[in-house]
Amino acid sequence: MPVTEAQVIDALRPVQDPELHRSIVDLDMVGDVRIDGGNVAVNVTLTVAGCPLRAELTDRVSDAVGALDGVDHVDVSFGVMTDEQRAALRERLQGEGGAAAQAGHGHQHAANIPFAEAGARTRVLGISSGKGGVGKSSVTVNVAIALARLGYEVGVLDADVYGFSVPRMLGITQAPVVIDQMIVPPIAYDVKCISMGFFAGEDQPVIWRGPMLHKALEQFLTDVYWGEPDFLLVDMPPGTGDVALSVAQYMPRSEVFVVTTPQPAAQRVAQRSALMARKVQLSVAGVIENMSWFTGDDGKRYEIFGRGGGEELAQKLDVPLVGRIPLVTELREGGDEGRPIVATEPDSEAAQAFTAVAERITTDLAPKRIYRRELTIH
Repeated sequence: MPVTEAQVIDALRPVQDPELHRSIVDLDMVGDVRIDGGNVAVNVTLTVAGCPLRAELTDRVSDAVGALDGVDHVDVSFGVMTDEQRAALRERLQGEGGAAAQAGHGHQHAANIPFAEAGARTRVLGISSGKGGVGKSSVTVNVAIALARLGYEVGVLDADVYGFSVPRMLGITQAPVVIDQMIVPPIAYDVKCISMGFFAGEDQPVIWRGPMLHKALEQFLTDVYWGEPDFLLVDMPPGTGDVALSVAQYMPRSEVFVVTTPQPAAQRVAQRSALMARKVQLSVAGVIENMSWFTGDDGKRYEIFGRGGGEELAQKLDVPLVGRIPLVTELREGGDEGRPIVATEPDSEAAQAFTAVAERITTDLAPKRIYRRELTIH
């Protein structure tokens, strides 16, 4: 008995668009379905022409329909959405995240940033440091992946506009997709990411004054389709400059985690970053000590950068020392090659340390509140 169009549509429901990570049926991306005996032709409407993941989508559709009884051959063709269809898709995507996500378009006022709203479920984690060179971005990327591996939906906002490095560390090579002025962030290792690195060449300097930095961060928050992730990690630039002030203005519910190395000089500089966060009414949630020790071939730990800086800083700030991360070559190599150690070597000493940090963030350091969007006070 020949397969029916309804059966084909049902078979396509689990098929997700590789970039939007939503069902192509739910997104109205399935066009004509034609059946001629055992031959089935499916037309898929792409958001933009020249979709870089067209081959992957072809395989997904072919596998799903080809598994049906009575189907001998599947032919997949593609069309492109009209401006009206893209506008409708944008509205649908923004509606999926509830009321908070609907504000995410078009240069909104800071008060309309979804992560700033009282009812938003997303925990915003600002990963900060007083100085460069302490491995703040490596910590951000690996903690993000550790959270994703624990089953959470995670995004990373690379707010280090001058020194962006997150896309490289995640191994992302494709550009974000733009749908009716809404930016869809690429995903790697189940982590969404947006960065100035997608809009400026890797060797191109970003020469901006404060207002332009402020506006760029605003657009990263309002014009990007984040959905409603459980966690948004913000890789903040080192120091106490304009971007840190903007984060405080746009996302006043942010929790700041300060990254330092064990040496006293780094610890004292990192303290300034924490005190600045408190001055602008951001919560300092904890300290993460990076490059804590190196384990030699002889199995002995060598504390190359001294010891105790993270613990001392945590005591001064009256916050917990969330974790200590060892110094390993594989961690540095993974960052350079786009193969983060938590994803590629999850059983390694460093990966387990990052996972322990993620677990503490989700348990011991979780906000003491019960969240349910359906419970509202009128």
